[in-house]
Amino acid sequence: MAEHRDLILASTSPARLALLEAVGVPFRCERPDFDETGPAGLAPADLAEALALGKARAVAKRFPEALVLGADQVLVVDGERLEKPEDEAAARAQLRRLRGRAHVLTTGIALLCEATHALRVEHELTRLTVRMIGDDELDRYVATQEWRGCLGAYRVEGQGLKLFSRIEGDVFNARGLPMVRVLNALRDHGFPLF
Repeated sequence: MAEHRDLILASTSPARLALLEAVGVPFRCERPDFDETGPAGLAPADLAEALALGKARAVAKRFPEALVLGADQVLVVDGERLEKPEDEAAARAQLRRLRGRAHVLTTGIALLCEATHALRVEHELTRLTVRMIGDDELDRYVATQEWRGCLGAYRVEGQGLKLFSRIEGDVFNARGLPMVRVLNALRDHGFPLF
């Protein structure tokens, strides 16, 4: 197996950057020029994996010798995929829809290197239950603006954690990357972690 020394994160997500930086993995970021709409009709796990792979491939075309990590998240409620809210009204509506109930956040990851044909695609699920929060509390959270750029209009790694009564599964996954899964994939593809 070839040893990879150049890792590129196909994302500019501050949360994903922070997670990789926290474990001391050397990497750099590249924005993937990729349509995140995804193919219609896929199950959430398949969609998350397809989007992650699409992002990784978009960056790997420009850097074929590097090991490229792509990731994307899918949140589905009542059969509808929630996107990142564009404004406070949309954030408020998403949180009202999620309160008092559980939902599953799926993160797909794809690790690939064009030059060595290395490829690994998988996903992680985390089940999150939003408390039955009142409108006043919900409005105070929306006013923090922390929800910007976040599926479900919350950020688990910040004040948004106060919204939940239960998180089942990998909390790193809810923050943007299933880190144990990512580190295992990197190790399996010859990336030195220390």
